[in-house]
Amino acid sequence: MTRKWIQTLLLIGAMLPALADAAMAQVMIPPGYPLSSPPPPAPPPPPKIEVPVVPKMDEMPRQNPVRSSRRSFGDRITECLQDGAAAGLNPSDRAAYSRSCANR
Repeated sequence: MTRKWIQTLLLIGAMLPALADAAMAQVMIPPGYPLSSPPPPAPPPPPKIEVPVVPKMDEMPRQNPVRSSRRSFGDRITECLQDGAAAGLNPSDRAAYSRSCANR
């Protein structure tokens, strides 16, 4: 063998213990940590950040259509009949009460 080969082999031989120490430092278990416990869970994902919509100066703001909160006649009759029954009215009184109540 030539002298360069011998120098290369000696250099590699001298570097192996240093590389082994670096690899062992990555696997080292901290003191007091039980060997039987599982690794800690992964951290939660970062929150999703959304950019708010900035209104433009020359554009009218959008308005959500407002639904009418007015109940239908059938819904009002049903509620009035239930109120009359809860008040203890007989069927004929309930009918009269529900008509006047729903037409308010």
